[in-house]
Amino acid sequence: MSSSDLSYLTIAELAPLLQERKLSPVELTQACLDRVHALDGRLHTFITLMEESALEEARAAETAITSGDYKGPMHGIPIGLKDLYQTRGVATTAGSPILKDFVPDEDAASVALLKKAGGIVLGKLNLYPFAYGATGVNVHHGTPGNPWDTERLPGGSSSGSGVALMAGMIPAATGSDTGGSIRIPASLCGVVGIKPTYGRISRRGILPLSWSLDHAGPMARSVEDCAILLQAMAGHDPGDDSSSTRPVPDYRAALGQGVRGLRIGVPRGQFFEGLQDGVRTAVEKALVVLEELGFSVQEIEVPGLDEFGPVSVGILGPEATAYHMRWLRERPGDYPPEVLNRLQASMTIPAVDYVMAQQARTRLTERFEHIMEQVDVLVTPTEPITAPRIGERTVVIEGEERPTQGLLTLLTRPFNITGMPAISVPCGFDERGLPVGLQIAGRPFDEATVLRAAHAYEMATPWHTMRPDL
Repeated sequence: MSSSDLSYLTIAELAPLLQERKLSPVELTQACLDRVHALDGRLHTFITLMEESALEEARAAETAITSGDYKGPMHGIPIGLKDLYQTRGVATTAGSPILKDFVPDEDAASVALLKKAGGIVLGKLNLYPFAYGATGVNVHHGTPGNPWDTERLPGGSSSGSGVALMAGMIPAATGSDTGGSIRIPASLCGVVGIKPTYGRISRRGILPLSWSLDHAGPMARSVEDCAILLQAMAGHDPGDDSSSTRPVPDYRAALGQGVRGLRIGVPRGQFFEGLQDGVRTAVEKALVVLEELGFSVQEIEVPGLDEFGPVSVGILGPEATAYHMRWLRERPGDYPPEVLNRLQASMTIPAVDYVMAQQARTRLTERFEHIMEQVDVLVTPTEPITAPRIGERTVVIEGEERPTQGLLTLLTRPFNITGMPAISVPCGFDERGLPVGLQIAGRPFDEATVLRAAHAYEMATPWHTMRPDL
């Protein structure tokens, strides 16, 4: 099987080939490395490529599978890690020169779980520095080019993850999500990414942005693959105080349970205002498909988006600045100007405002809990826009010029504030051939229903099979 034949196979397709020894983990890993070598010079997805250790892990996986010690669907699957995830003996840079020499002594908890499941770490993926930005721009390592148009933004902060997946370099990736950083690049690049419930995946060993808003999660090219990855990454970690003790269900098994009668809430209001025409058209068509699949679709009122912005700024800013205080004093010049400005501005936020933001967050969460008693999932656009051009700081929508950064987090950050699980799945393309994402959110710790709804939509549409011409 040639490298090109392997480039876009999913984990679910690769796993039986590996288990039945029709495909070697070494062959698969080498194919991924060949693809990276061929494309990464212009796409800038990897910060550190772990070629030698990846091939060593692949050989070990091949030996284990050959001897009958098959660990499951992740065994022998190459994975790219967002470079916030600590890796023992390998630099974890957060995309910044400040941490270029930081070499952890142990793996992040979720990385250890992925390795235990048989995953092969191919390398560390590019990101917006310290994950503090939604565009995916990185002035230090190069901005990953969107595979559908390399002059356009990939979305961030998990930019390398989204680009590497859609470019066929890897079948699996990790991301982190504080205001949308898994779902934004998933939407703009045309892949799938799920932000699970706060506490579902341990964040121990993942460099923080905002301790009470950060979520870890998987990204892949299909909903089923995200279910497989989430299964491997989820679970209680005694070393993480925010880690949930709730049992982890069988996410993959839940995909086939059917969706007829599931209740979808559509929050028309602000979630559907100010959309680019191509986004609006694709999402409206997706709602028709969902209704045809047997979902019960109803309009529903939710708190306005204007309530979430001040809460997000009031929490994220102080928490991020607290983490960065030493470097802000010692190495301010090593931050991109946008990041430095955000961190310095947050120094002036009074403690009382932070407390009030957390109180407002509690009220918003309680309101969403009440709303979710009426429906099983919420469906919205993931993004109001498709991928802007690199360097395009504003976007004009309905005659109004609006900041790109603010637009990219507008529809995603409510589910970080409430801690609810939310997934982005491709739902079409705009008139320029750029992907559009559909966001599906659910009750806390009900990722199974979110995945089931997304999988049903995905299987009824062709969008997840579309590939860019690279």
